[in-house]
Amino acid sequence: MFGVRQFQFLLLLSTAVFGTLPCRAQTAQPPSTPTQMPAKSSTQGPMQLQSQPQTGQRLTLAEAEGIAIQNHPRIQAATQLASAASAQVREVQSIYYPQASGAATGVYAENNSRIAAGFLNSPMVFDKFADGISVNQLVTDFGRTHELSKSSHFHAQAEQENVVTTRADVLLRVNLSYFNAMKAQSVLHVAEETVKARQLVADQITQLAKSNLKSGLDVSFANVDLARSQLLLVQAQNDLQSSYAQLSNALGYSDERTFQLVDEPLPGAPPSDVAQLLVEALQNRPEIISQGLDVRSAQSFATAERDLWFPTISAAAVTGVAPFRQDTLPSRYAAAGFNVNVPIFNGRLFNAEHSEATARSHVQEQYLRDLQNRIAQDVRTSWLNAISAYQRLSLTQQLLDQTTQAYDLAKGRYQLGLSSIIELSQAQLNLTEAQVEQVSAQFDYESQTVNLNYQLGRVK
Repeated sequence: MFGVRQFQFLLLLSTAVFGTLPCRAQTAQPPSTPTQMPAKSSTQGPMQLQSQPQTGQRLTLAEAEGIAIQNHPRIQAATQLASAASAQVREVQSIYYPQASGAATGVYAENNSRIAAGFLNSPMVFDKFADGISVNQLVTDFGRTHELSKSSHFHAQAEQENVVTTRADVLLRVNLSYFNAMKAQSVLHVAEETVKARQLVADQITQLAKSNLKSGLDVSFANVDLARSQLLLVQAQNDLQSSYAQLSNALGYSDERTFQLVDEPLPGAPPSDVAQLLVEALQNRPEIISQGLDVRSAQSFATAERDLWFPTISAAAVTGVAPFRQDTLPSRYAAAGFNVNVPIFNGRLFNAEHSEATARSHVQEQYLRDLQNRIAQDVRTSWLNAISAYQRLSLTQQLLDQTTQAYDLAKGRYQLGLSSIIELSQAQLNLTEAQVEQVSAQFDYESQTVNLNYQLGRVK
C-alpha cells in the first residue's frame, strides 16, 4: 500500500496531468500553421502523426457563388442553349419578310436547241447572258406561321428558365460543398486537439508507470485512446482534402485547390407551416415554369400542324436585264404575280403529323404533373430534414454538456483512485464523439436550410 506522502504525491501529479485535457468542442477555423504534437516516449506503440497546415485561397460563400456563376461550364452551356433557342425564333419569323435573291445566267446553245428529256414540254434554249432579281413574299398561310412563331417563342422562354435552373443547381452544389468543407475543417480541428491532449496523457501516464505510480494496464489504455484519436485525425485529414476537391469541382475549376473558408451566420428556425412552402415552390421553381412553357410550345406546334391544311397565298416579282442575247430576246424583263397553294391529298400525311404533335403536347402536360408532384414531395422531405437538423442543434449541445460533465466526474474519480482507466477512457471517447456531433450538427443544419431554399425556388 502507498504511504500518505506517496498518495499525496500521486494526487498532485494526477491533477497536473488531467487538468490539461480539453472539455469543450472548438468550432473555430483550423490554425493556419501546423500543430506540432509533443514527442512520444519510446515505449508507445502508435506512430506519430503531423497535422497538415491549412493554407489556401480565402473564400466567403458569396465569393464562391460568384466564381461558380462566372466559371462553371454547365451555366455557360445552358446560356448558349438559350441563345440558340432565341435564334430559332428569328428563324421562324423570317418568313414574314420578303425573300429577295439575285441571279446571273449565261448560256451557249446550238441553233434551235430544245430540252427534250426531263420535261413534258420542250423549252427552247437561247444564247444569252442575263442578270436579275426575284422577290417572294408570303401573304398569308392563315395562322400557321403565327403558331410556329409562338411555339418557338415559348421554347426560347423555357430555355431561359433552364438557365435559371442550371444556375440554381450549381449554386446548391456550391453551398453544400462549402458547408461540407467547413464541417471537415472543424472536425479536423477537434481531431487535432484530441490527439494533442491524448498524446500528453499517454506520455505522462507512461512516466507515472515508470515510477510505479500507474500500472501497465493504464499505459495500454492510454495508448489505445491515443491510437483512436490518431485514426480520427487521419480520417479528418482525408475528409478535408476530399471536400476541397468537391468544392473545387463545384466552382468549375479543373484542378484541386485549398481554401480558407469564412464561417457563415447560422440561419434561423425553419418555417412551421409547410402548406405555404408548397404554394411558394409551385410558383417559383424554374423547372415548373420551364415545363409549363414547354407545354404551351407543344400546344402551339400542334395547332400549327393542324393548319397545314389551310391554303398558302404568296406574291412574287422578277426583273432583270440581258445585255448579251439573241436578237429574238428583249434587253430587259419584269413580271409580278401571285400564287395560291391549296392542299388536297397527301396520303394523310398532315393528319398523322397533327396527331403526333397533339400526342406530344399531352406528354408534356403529364411531365408537368409529374414534376409538380415530385417537387411537392421534395419540399416536404426537405422541410422535415430542416426541422430535424434544427432540433439536433440543441440536442447535440445538451449531449456535449452532459458528456463534458461525465468526463469531469470520471477524471476526478480516476485522480482519487476510485475508478479504473476504462471508465476514464470511455468518458474521453464519449466527449470526442459529442464534440464531433456538435460541430456536424451546425453545418448539417446550414446545408439542410440551403436545400430547403433550393426546393422553394429561392436559390437562383
